[in-house]
Amino acid sequence: MTRRATLRTSHDDPAVIAAALDPDNTDSMHTTVEGDELVTTIERDSTGGLQSTVDDYVVNVTVAETVIDATRTHTDTNHE
Repeated sequence: MTRRATLRTSHDDPAVIAAALDPDNTDSMHTTVEGDELVTTIERDSTGGLQSTVDDYVVNVTVAETVIDATRTHTDTNHE
């Protein structure tokens, strides 16, 4: 039996976050952008595998958002 989780996160620019995450996504993941939300569905054969993939994904979203925000802050600071 397949286990599935759908994660919805809101971002200022979800397409940029999606692009940053794309290289780390696996075949078990499907991501779309809906308005200001990044919607990712993860399917795995085991509960443990699903939990590990969700944990990794949440960390990757957090890192991507932090790096993008830092880059924008640095760019904005240099242009003032």
